[in-house]
Amino acid sequence: MQPGACTDRTAQAVIAGHAFIQHLRRGHYELGIDAPRGLRIAAAISERAAAI
Repeated sequence: MQPGACTDRTAQAVIAGHAFIQHLRRGHYELGIDAPRGLRIAAAISERAAAI
């Protein structure tokens, strides 16, 4: 196990990231909504990167 893998902050980041990806997959966000279901996450990341 890597150092810091069990800290509360790390656990919180992993849980939040997992929840975000699940919401993207289910179409709860407007990001990537026009993409086919299998490509929704990639499209959302591309849209987000373009906005930044």
